[in-house]
Amino acid sequence: MTTFTELLSYDAALAAYDPVMGLEVHVELGTRTKMFCGCSTELGADPNSQTCPVCLGLPGALPVVNAIGIESAIKIGLALNCEIAEWCRFARKNYFYPDMPKNFQTSQYDEPIAFNGYLDVQLEDGEIFRVEIERAHMEEDTGKSLHVGGATGRIHGASHSLLDYNRAGIPLIEIVTKPIEGAGERAPEVAKAYVAELREVIKALGVSEARMDKGQMRCDVNLSLRPHGREEFGTRSETKNVNSLRSVERAARFEIQRHAAVLEAGGTIVQETRHFHEEDGSTTAGRIKDNAEDYRYFPEPDLVPVAPAREWVEELRAALPEMPRVRRNRLREEWGVNEHDMQSILNAGAVDSIVATIEAGADSTAARKWWMGELARNANEQGVSVDELPVTPAQVARVAALVADGSLNDKLARKVFEGVLAGEGDPDEVVEKRGLKVVSDEGALGAAVDEAIAGNAAIADKIRGGKVAAVGALVGAVMKTTRGQADAARVKELILERLGVSEG
Repeated sequence: MTTFTELLSYDAALAAYDPVMGLEVHVELGTRTKMFCGCSTELGADPNSQTCPVCLGLPGALPVVNAIGIESAIKIGLALNCEIAEWCRFARKNYFYPDMPKNFQTSQYDEPIAFNGYLDVQLEDGEIFRVEIERAHMEEDTGKSLHVGGATGRIHGASHSLLDYNRAGIPLIEIVTKPIEGAGERAPEVAKAYVAELREVIKALGVSEARMDKGQMRCDVNLSLRPHGREEFGTRSETKNVNSLRSVERAARFEIQRHAAVLEAGGTIVQETRHFHEEDGSTTAGRIKDNAEDYRYFPEPDLVPVAPAREWVEELRAALPEMPRVRRNRLREEWGVNEHDMQSILNAGAVDSIVATIEAGADSTAARKWWMGELARNANEQGVSVDELPVTPAQVARVAALVADGSLNDKLARKVFEGVLAGEGDPDEVVEKRGLKVVSDEGALGAAVDEAIAGNAAIADKIRGGKVAAVGALVGAVMKTTRGQADAARVKELILERLGVSEG
């Protein structure tokens, strides 16, 4: 196989070829126990402490399916506009890998629980692109290999490997798209938008936190190219376990350019898995990709078929929450924001926090202002999302209320948030401890105003002479004297009153 280090330019690749994508997203369900046994799914336990004969695949151990796992799968299928199977069953997917103790994965193959659906996604310019869903099926996760002694954390160069089977048997839902055609140059953007929308759907259903940074949701990006005008698909590559929205987009873009470079040089695309590298957005070869027949699928003999009652399915359908895109459009209209601003709120992960802050008593403008301003800045500095900050919507609403009633100005409010984020207590406690209330005593303000006028006679004369804009300098002097704790608007009024000048 020839290795091509040079990429074809993106424009040149799209001038000659149509990209075709297939996205496979694995979602780790938030159940308390594993898919086929009663072992805990809690993170952070000592290696191999959450295992039993079932998830270790010991002889004679019999699995029992997790009912909440089935319910979650049906909810996902319904939210993705899928048909729900009246009868389906599990299958054994046979292959050897050290972190898979049974040497097969209990999954579903030709009889998934949900199939033939779609998800409409909105691109950045507002265009709606429909992604067709092939199926959503239930399966279990594998264990985890830790390669020790090498520089990269991969098996190549490692001195030995350790195995942790705590994750073996964790419930997964794999959501597989039909071939995504017709996206053209926007294919990487479509991939990113689809995974982003799917993540919001999963979170809205409450079946998983869908945290890509924690491995609760990961995407395999399948991509192939075909010359313009040709109907048959090209050979695909599969970039495995991509774990951020940005990386999904970058992986698709890189593979488009790599495939095009190989084809333009007269090479042949190898059907293989690829590893994605965050540091530069590139991919490298993994292993030759098997076809379905190579896994020797056959029905799982130790599990009975799953036949969800139609009444139960309809009850779950009726209980589905408002879908994210519908909710976003409703909130956007209620808040009076444009598409770009709403997308920024979504990207920051602040929608739910803003909603909760409004429910706690703040108006929508103030809620958006603080979450997308001061708090988003803090989150960015710490490298976390806004909903991970140690501040509650109720606390944000309280700060907004203190600003609204004149107890705080914006500068003081930022100091209050600083204290809350530092663990100094609720907003009122921080205000008290730090002495941050606005100076509202007219006597104290008047004295500060008189001092500023007396110390800046030339500026005062300019204001008396009609240059009212110069009042800002005197306001600044008073704010300095009061350590920023005066009401600037009231200070301005007092200065003009003292000088006998009308602002109009």
